[in-house]
Amino acid sequence: MTSQHQKSNSSHLPTILLVTTGYHLYREYLLKMVAEHSNIWLFLDSPPDWQIPYILGYTVVDTLDAQMMIDAARNLPEDVKIDGVLCWDEIRMVQTAKLTQALGLPGTNPEYVARCRDKHLTRRFLTASRVPQPTSILVSSLDEATQAAEIIGYPVIIKPRALGASYGVSLVNGAEEVNTAFEHAKTATEDGVPVYDQRVLVEEYMQGPEVSIDIAWVNGVMYPMFVARKITGFFPYFEEIGHIVHSHDPLLEDSQFLSVLQQAHQAVGFFNGITHTELRLTQSGAKIVEINARLGGDMIPYVGWFASGINPGQVAVAVACGHKPNIEKTHKSVAAIHFLYPEYDAIVDSVHINHAELPASVDVAASLVTPGQKLLLPPADHVSCRYAYLIVHRDTAEDCTETIELAVQTVTLKTRHLSTVGVLS
Repeated sequence: MTSQHQKSNSSHLPTILLVTTGYHLYREYLLKMVAEHSNIWLFLDSPPDWQIPYILGYTVVDTLDAQMMIDAARNLPEDVKIDGVLCWDEIRMVQTAKLTQALGLPGTNPEYVARCRDKHLTRRFLTASRVPQPTSILVSSLDEATQAAEIIGYPVIIKPRALGASYGVSLVNGAEEVNTAFEHAKTATEDGVPVYDQRVLVEEYMQGPEVSIDIAWVNGVMYPMFVARKITGFFPYFEEIGHIVHSHDPLLEDSQFLSVLQQAHQAVGFFNGITHTELRLTQSGAKIVEINARLGGDMIPYVGWFASGINPGQVAVAVACGHKPNIEKTHKSVAAIHFLYPEYDAIVDSVHINHAELPASVDVAASLVTPGQKLLLPPADHVSCRYAYLIVHRDTAEDCTETIELAVQTVTLKTRHLSTVGVLS
């Protein structure tokens, strides 16, 4: 465990202890925004590189070990006074909550954060409070999965208990598909995620659009920020290929929608922090898909900032310090992000973006890959098979879609098919 100062402290700003930063192509914008409103002391598993310009100092520590982080925080330099703790890494949220609690700083009880991390626990507590959600049955074998699907009625969703990013999630239309979907969910893993004996959920498939909402919470008071309308692909695997955010989405004023969110968070006991909650808009109203105790991924907060002017970094700092966040909208537009995927499993040679030909309303066009990188389409892999993304803003969602269709034509991916280099997909 090593610690090091990087730059002098800005005394007029609070100091945030940040637990890891995530992949720079998806999270550098957020680190930059947080750095504009706080001094950052960073906990991470290896020495920083691209993070260095944004941080006050850092400690190399095992961020999956809560007690090691607590010990490290209690041994920071004397001139470093931590005002709040922040994390947006899904698999480290419970450890971060334990660290926050040990330091006596604003946050949610680790036990309640774990209720969000474990999708089965989420279901159990929502059921106890009669919060609208799909029927869900926890299973440990193929026979149990088949029986659960028959009880619920096809189609059903079969998914892992504790993963994110659509890993291991499948839509199942009949008994003949259960075996493949169950194995897909059972074998899906991610470093740092607990492995349960009962690790698969069989759930009712809810018809209707899927949305997400990022909300700041301070002492149980809800501050809604961004509603994102999901665009999915690679059916039946629910890959999120894009999101559309309207600064004044009508759901932000929908009493039933907001009531479900308030009830859900009360049910799991989440009162301080930021959540990214996913819901289905069914004919009988909004129903909870899952609650994530962190800011949204897929650069949704960045897209939300383009659409509304709400600064997610500024909000995150305020909430971490227990203060009421500023969620005033200074923009009124629609923004969208679209991720690009190869047509087949491949190895990247190059990605070229013709910036001169991009439509004026494209805010960001960027590559997500490097030469030699292997891209495996769902279900073999998920978000890591994206090769580029586009962020646009327009007056309407339809305008954003039109602009994206034009912008996609300016991005050229050159690949080698995996079979030509002797690699099996």
